[in-house]
Amino acid sequence: MDNTLYVGLSRQMTLRRELDIVANNIANANTTGFKVESLMVGEQPMSPATTLGAPAPVKFVLDRGVARNFGQGALSKTDSTLDLGLEGQGFFKVSTPDGERYTRDGHFRMDDLGRLTTQDGRPVMDEGGGEITIDPEKGAVLIARDGTISQGTERVGKVGVVKFDSLSVLEKTGDNLYKNTSNLQPAVASDTYVRQGMLEGSNVNTIAEMTHMLEVTRAYESMAKMMDNSADLSNRTITRLGRVQ
Repeated sequence: MDNTLYVGLSRQMTLRRELDIVANNIANANTTGFKVESLMVGEQPMSPATTLGAPAPVKFVLDRGVARNFGQGALSKTDSTLDLGLEGQGFFKVSTPDGERYTRDGHFRMDDLGRLTTQDGRPVMDEGGGEITIDPEKGAVLIARDGTISQGTERVGKVGVVKFDSLSVLEKTGDNLYKNTSNLQPAVASDTYVRQGMLEGSNVNTIAEMTHMLEVTRAYESMAKMMDNSADLSNRTITRLGRVQ
């Protein structure tokens, strides 16, 4: 009986985690560049239990981590000069106090020093790893598909866009940023295009996520009911055995 409760509890824990992930997906359905996530689960075989003298396998359900779908989100027009959308698998490079970070969120602005930054003030890096500075007095800012920034006839710089051979090396650090967990450096994303005046939306399918949330909730409730029934059966069994003279 206890094995049933333990296995059921392990499944409930993963369902609770999965529910949190689905809720986060829905909450970020309108977040620029957000990538939908899903839970990976697995089995953990334990020492076989003994039922009527015969071994029976016991496998607990484990949280194996979060999988992330980096599929392209829809590009929407904003007409804002410093809004940049990416078409392809590349990432913008951002400088932070903790090191280089990567993002698909191209909702940029110009700070008081003329630097191109994220909305919270982190400098956007150019192709060489330096900061990008814009002089408002030099005219309109034009950003080409390859990320080259120009004002009039002057080339100001080039937005750094990189790609990874394996996206599994990217780990979320908050604020729509990722860090590289490997020792390998990303390559220049020559096959990714920068779209000025556009932003990439999330790739969350809200209807699918809502449906998934209902499925997870029902699975959790069903597991709770099964565990209650198992515990009740165990209690009744013990009570009846205690009455045997």
